Amino acid sequence: MTNKNRQQILGIVAGLALLLFVGDKMVFTPLVKSWKARSERIAGLKQSIAQGALLLEREQTIRRRWDSMRTNTLPEEVSAAENEVLQAFERWSQDSHISISGIKPQWKQAGDDYVTLECHADAFGTMEALTRFLYQVEKDPLALKLESVEITAKDNDGQQLALGLQVSGLRLSAQE
Repeated sequence: MTNKNRQQILGIVAGLALLLFVGDKMVFTPLVKSWKARSERIAGLKQSIAQGALLLEREQTIRRRWDSMRTNTLPEEVSAAENEVLQAFERWSQDSHISISGIKPQWKQAGDDYVTLECHADAFGTMEALTRFLYQVEKDPLALKLESVEITAKDNDGQQLALGLQVSGLRLSAQE
């Protein structure tokens, strides 16, 4: 083989190597990245469609639950809302046989479309009575949420317990 043929072959090989390198960097790698990005986007869209389908299947249940929650919120009028919460505390304490020593209601503007009524209550009774009271608070349909519960013993035996309870109630400002 002559030098001229060898140079031509080396030039062709070098050109092919350069062409493959440029083709890899300019065409193949961007195509692979684009393909992966599209695959990830398609997977995300499929998941979003599946979640949407589940929501559509549960639409009636979700709407019934929302209507139930909306109708159990506190009334628009401040005194009526406070009265309803105080009556609920009275009902729960009578059902569970505990004594409430004080309730402190306080209104707080939480957002543009709702306000909360925070009530701090102090009560005392036996462990059984306090657990019954807490159960009554939790199962009541009124839109109340237990924020904090603190139980301490009032005697050495632990037979008389003191309960510090913070409850917040929801009042929607603009009901549909």
